[in-house]
Amino acid sequence: MILPDELILAADFAPATYDDWRKLVDGVLKGAPFEKLVSKTYDGLTIEPIYRRASGTPPVTGRSAAAPWQVMQRVDHPDPLAANAQAIHDLENGATGLEIEFAGGPGARGFGIPDAAPETLRRLFDAVLFDAGISIAIHPVIGRGNAGETLAALIEERHVDPAKVNLRFNYQALSTMAVRGIAPAPWREMAKPFAGVVGGLMKRGFRGPFVLADGRVVHDAGGSEAQELAFALSLAVAYLRMLEDGAIDLDAARSAISFRLAADTDQFLTIAKFRALRMLWARIEAACGLTPKPTFVAAETAWRMLTQRDPYVNMLRATMATFAAGVGGADAITVLPHTLALGLPEMFARRVARNTQLILLEESNLAKVSDPAAGSGGIEGLTQALCEAAWALFQEIEKAGGAFAALEQNLIQRKVAAIRKAHEGNIARRKDVLTGASAFPNLDEAQVAVLAVEPAEFAPSNETKIKFEALSPIRLAAPFELLRDRSDEMLKAKGARPKVFLANLGTATDFTARATFAKSFFETGGIEAIGSEGFRDPAALAVAFKACRAPLACLCSSDTVYAEQAEEAAKALRAAGARHIYLAGRAGEQEPALRSAGVDDFIFAGGDALAVLQEAYDLAEAA
Repeated sequence: MILPDELILAADFAPATYDDWRKLVDGVLKGAPFEKLVSKTYDGLTIEPIYRRASGTPPVTGRSAAAPWQVMQRVDHPDPLAANAQAIHDLENGATGLEIEFAGGPGARGFGIPDAAPETLRRLFDAVLFDAGISIAIHPVIGRGNAGETLAALIEERHVDPAKVNLRFNYQALSTMAVRGIAPAPWREMAKPFAGVVGGLMKRGFRGPFVLADGRVVHDAGGSEAQELAFALSLAVAYLRMLEDGAIDLDAARSAISFRLAADTDQFLTIAKFRALRMLWARIEAACGLTPKPTFVAAETAWRMLTQRDPYVNMLRATMATFAAGVGGADAITVLPHTLALGLPEMFARRVARNTQLILLEESNLAKVSDPAAGSGGIEGLTQALCEAAWALFQEIEKAGGAFAALEQNLIQRKVAAIRKAHEGNIARRKDVLTGASAFPNLDEAQVAVLAVEPAEFAPSNETKIKFEALSPIRLAAPFELLRDRSDEMLKAKGARPKVFLANLGTATDFTARATFAKSFFETGGIEAIGSEGFRDPAALAVAFKACRAPLACLCSSDTVYAEQAEEAAKALRAAGARHIYLAGRAGEQEPALRSAGVDDFIFAGGDALAVLQEAYDLAEAA
């Protein structure tokens, strides 16, 4: 039946209030405390399960809704001619900008253009029209020639008006030194000539920005969102002082600086982080007596979230990160190809990286609203909390003497190391899941294609005068991947992977859940889990275990069946030659009896999976 229009118009659906939602949640909790649903970020910020609408909060001024973000594509092939062919193909197929990585740079990932010689850049930019509206971002590297000066000369050689070139020079001396852990001289000695380079480019008519405050360095090293923001702010302030001391007008100096942050799979935190950066920088501008104006903020999908195993899942991670950066107001986004952790990406991986952005822009219309998160209670709350936490860390860096002094004192590195350790602990316990690496592994996955180009190691200069702890980039999946590599080596050398026998007890209803958990648990480390039918007879279990020829065994069933059968089953497995016996689940009060019967370890959600797997390899190899 179709209701008359007047009845539809008369229908009144009262909006649900916060209290209405709380009643529903409390009903589901059935007496459990509401605080059980509250979580914490690595900065210790509280994330509530329900938020009230944030009233009266204006949008964060950033990228205009009239224009999409710049679709940047990495150019990092060490052969300039091959890099040029890739760049032309990318521009012809949807990319609107080129991200030029030079070998030895903080984001080169082992590859990059080998040098900044004039002939190298001529080959690299052959047939690239500098004044055709494309965006170009370069990353000059200390000790590899002045790429900015060389490229500026090439543009002038082609008689192109510098004012019509959308070129971000991205000088980033401080973040480069932070990654290397070395500096050729104290910052006070480098700052003046650095400012002279920027001032010279300004006088030649280039618009910039010229200097990059790259907070991504901290994220790569395992740091938190607030730490990344604080580091980016401290870099920007150091560069602002440098430019002002170099006789550059303060307003022009702030326009010469741009930012870059990492975007990862935590969508809400990433959105809040990009919004918080603009609010924090506006506060610094106001403190300098300047009227705040939008600054240029670039995003790059996070290196540390990439996995070598099941790399296709990296496409999903990149999509979530790109979505968050776009909603957060990034002016330009670079998507790391999903195979970059394995080697230099080939055409398919580059196309996927490019099209990830194009689909979100052209089919999802993601850039049509300038700040879609404005007014969201959760996002506004996270943004404000990040602002407060990052500002406190930024002030601590400033009290230490600024970014370079804080690096010399290892102040920043110690704080990042503490968060990295927390990340590593949660990865080891599989509390933070990396699909394909620390969960849902596939031991038979096919190899993906990468280009046959060997990565190059950076050789530090002999002129190094200052050393401090490096903010070295990490990938969170690496510890599990090392175990998988170890398994592959054993398969190649001996014809078989290390094995564990899943000693399933009872019926499928009894053991399926824990057998599935145990299979994933062991195979994340490359230990092949050999399944079995359910057993009730310890003798039959012992026969099946011997036939499997595995040195390790894991009991899998329900708590009820464990109480009835686990002790006898463990004794049978031990008598049959099991070198080490695990039990899937927590034993509780039954643990002493089970250990006495032969159970050595208990595996369960939240346990240190990495430590158990590393020990399992030692046991398997000894056997």
